[in-house]
Formats: sequence, structure tokens, C-alpha cells
Amino acid sequence: MRIGELAERTGASPRSLRYYEQRGLLASERSANGYREYGADAVERVRNIRLLLESGLTSEDVQELQACLELDLVREPACAEAVALYEQRLQAVRERIDTLTATERRLEERIAEL
Repeated sequence: MRIGELAERTGASPRSLRYYEQRGLLASERSANGYREYGADAVERVRNIRLLLESGLTSEDVQELQACLELDLVREPACAEAVALYEQRLQAVRERIDTLTATERRLEERIAEL
């Protein structure tokens, strides 16, 4: 299938699909006329990439999870590598929340002093 059809079937933009390919997350073959051609398995792979990105992982994180991209991450339990990265990201978010909460308190105190 061509990039437009893959985009339509997955909800990803053609630009995103080209980005995934550039990052090594998605592969295509080039037809004689230069169009990208994707196999049927690309649909599941793109859905998994989008799921991981929407869950807060970076494209670099997703690169580390190449084996997970072959699974059905919607219906099957997440692979162990993904769980570990989710836990790391969650800890980073919690630390950021703590920092922001402390900043909020300092700002409120400063405003009260004015």
C-alpha cells in the first residue's frame, strides 16, 4: 500500500510516516516510480508506534522497543521493555510535578507579599 492509504488506515499523517521511516521505526520499499510501498504489517506497526508515543514515550524510546512494535499492544499485555520505560517516564513526570508544585508555592508566597 502507498503512504496515503497507510495514513488513512492508521490516522497518522504522511509526514509522520516519513518521520517514522527516517527514525528507523518503519520500513518501506520503493516502487519503480519512486513511491513508498508498505506491507500489510505496517498498519499494526504504525498503530503501535502511535500508541507508544501517545503514552508519553519519545521516538528514541520507541526505537529501543523495536521488538514490541511487532506485537498487538492494544489487545495483548505490553512487553516488558515498554513497561520499564513507562515506569521511568512516570517517575520523571512525578519529579516534574513536584518541581512545578514547589515553584507554584513560591510564586503564591511572593504574590502574597506584594
